[in-house]
Amino acid sequence: MPRKQFTYVTEPGVTVDRNLCLTMGNAGTYEEPNWCPMGTRVDSSSVEMDHSEESSIDILGNAHGKAKDPIMTQELDPCPIDAGDEYQKKLVELHIIDKNIRALTNQDLLIVHAFLKDDQGNYFAERYPSSMVLPSSLGGDGGDALTMPVKVTFGGKREPGTVKVTEAEGKKTYAFTPGIEEE
Repeated sequence: MPRKQFTYVTEPGVTVDRNLCLTMGNAGTYEEPNWCPMGTRVDSSSVEMDHSEESSIDILGNAHGKAKDPIMTQELDPCPIDAGDEYQKKLVELHIIDKNIRALTNQDLLIVHAFLKDDQGNYFAERYPSSMVLPSSLGGDGGDALTMPVKVTFGGKREPGTVKVTEAEGKKTYAFTPGIEEE
């Protein structure tokens, strides 16, 4: 079955804004997700991809390379604690109150590529339902905000799909639909 075609939201020669690639945490349940953007007040963050590359030369003198599917990680630092951040509230509960490492290593995450849209205006997205979101510290400088940086490792079976974004009363809602096959 053919897959949907996605186009850039920018014109050729115009670079894509950084805020059009979002990592989102699920503050709800798997069945009824509440997708919340991660990274409020974080100046710079990238999804790093470790392909475990190797290269070798065979007995004929030819070079060959091999790589694995990437282990994808992302650090969000400094991550000031904000009561208005629903997903961060979930992480604070799991990390500080419950000390539930099992739940922190089984988080439902979504990467929304809001620079790629289909013919209905929905964005390409990837769901990673068994990801690790581990706080790396808690603190900060005197006189500044309390921060809880996190390290994300995307995991579980990757599920490509689309995200529809709606806005009501100044609040955006993100609805993920699995699958990118044409209907």
